[in-house]
Amino acid sequence: MEAAHELSAGMCGIRSTGDMVLRVQLAKGYKIDRAKAYVAEKLGVPVEDLADPLMMSELREKHGLGMMQPTDNVPINMEVKMRIAEILDLPINSVERFKKRAHL
Repeated sequence: MEAAHELSAGMCGIRSTGDMVLRVQLAKGYKIDRAKAYVAEKLGVPVEDLADPLMMSELREKHGLGMMQPTDNVPINMEVKMRIAEILDLPINSVERFKKRAHL
């Protein structure tokens, strides 16, 4: 997981969509360009906007995908992971385990 964190942090981490692109790369085995295109399509934005921290902060807030400095009524932790899994149509192990244990 250290490598995954290092790679996503190098793409601006949660300020942009580096964490989501990396998650797609790991889950689907896509190369970075294809993973970026996949995330951009799912979010409904051009690929170029994925690296724009301001644009992505607004988009992440709009979709409840987490923020660098969460405020009141902003989703955090498992709720964010569940939304990312839903939007990207990806299985996330911790989300699947949570759903199973919570009988969801």
